[in-house]
Amino acid sequence: MEIASAPRLKYDGAAEARHLALREDFLIDPDVVFLNHGSFGACPRPVFERYQAWQRELERQPVEFLGRRQRQLLTEARAALASYLGAGPDDVIYVPNVTTALNIVARSLPLESGDEVLTTNHEYGALNRTWTFVTEHGHARVVVQKLPVPMDDPEAVVEAVWAGVTPKTRVLFLSHVTSSTAVTLPIEPLIRRAREAGIWTVVDGAHAPGQIYVDLTALDVDFYGGNCHKWMSSAKGAGFLYVRPEMQHLIDPLVVSWGWRPTEHWSTPFVDAMQRQATHDISAYLSVPSAIAYQQEHDWPSVRRECHELVRLARQSMTAITGVEPLVLDDPRWFAQMATLPLPSGTDGETLKRRLYDEYRIEIPETRWGDVPCLRISVQGYNTRADVDRLTAAVADLLPSVGGH
Repeated sequence: MEIASAPRLKYDGAAEARHLALREDFLIDPDVVFLNHGSFGACPRPVFERYQAWQRELERQPVEFLGRRQRQLLTEARAALASYLGAGPDDVIYVPNVTTALNIVARSLPLESGDEVLTTNHEYGALNRTWTFVTEHGHARVVVQKLPVPMDDPEAVVEAVWAGVTPKTRVLFLSHVTSSTAVTLPIEPLIRRAREAGIWTVVDGAHAPGQIYVDLTALDVDFYGGNCHKWMSSAKGAGFLYVRPEMQHLIDPLVVSWGWRPTEHWSTPFVDAMQRQATHDISAYLSVPSAIAYQQEHDWPSVRRECHELVRLARQSMTAITGVEPLVLDDPRWFAQMATLPLPSGTDGETLKRRLYDEYRIEIPETRWGDVPCLRISVQGYNTRADVDRLTAAVADLLPSVGGH
């Protein structure tokens, strides 16, 4: 992979001015260079204020809010989210986070002894544990396929995954955008192959909505879980589960409550069983339409493109410092607003992460790809070129003292 021949960066003074203006809308500590949006997201002030307004309405008259208004409020909030995702309004339900969404799926699917769940070595640790728990209890097993590195050919990735399919494969579980390695996987051809083979497809979309374009109907996936509080920048605690209509009969609620076999129907059996879950604060869910509107008002496709350019800059600058090539090509098919920044062999990544924060006030996580230590950069609309430059300068200063060469 030749970084020196990468296309010219398309991030100029106008983009920097736009991002500086957006920074005023976010509640991030101005003394911190926050390059870790991917972990928990960050909420713009107008969206957060709407979230708090919903909470105040709830507390002002809880019976009115939860007893009389909740049904219609959630219906409207689901419709806005479904439209954003290219899904039917009765095929999406709100949950606190993607881990909850995919636990619902994993615990519902009727796996039998000997069945196999096929996945990759790039998946999120919490969901790896979920599938291990489910398969161990049902005497099924998880099959993990290693992906080729570096990634430069989508077809090679597809073939590497598909090589793990056997007559016992019942589930194909993939991330849309991986967490630890920040790679956009070529899931579309794998979903098509799985459908033809009668294999259920389950996708972890924690990092996809808001960072890349998502059309769930076109994707034709069976089950898809995502977060709204990450790249869509809603209030914390808003995620969703999408289930293709033909698959909804397979899904059981984690908690059986008033929506299971109700005396009065709110919506479809799927929505009722999943959404009517006793007493809980739905304010984060209700903030999602405001988050969608905020991004529409601020031309978010342009913001995403500018964030991608900043990530490209970080990759190129870090490669010049470390001499270590990135995990994937400089191509928007492979990454959007997140990327891993590999460090030299022997670098104490945890110490580097700590010193970046303690000495430079830079918030960025440390990850590993096999034996390779990495930083994972996440860039959102409130970040600027100055943030990336501060990171790379700090890394250049610290590397010799943390084992980097």
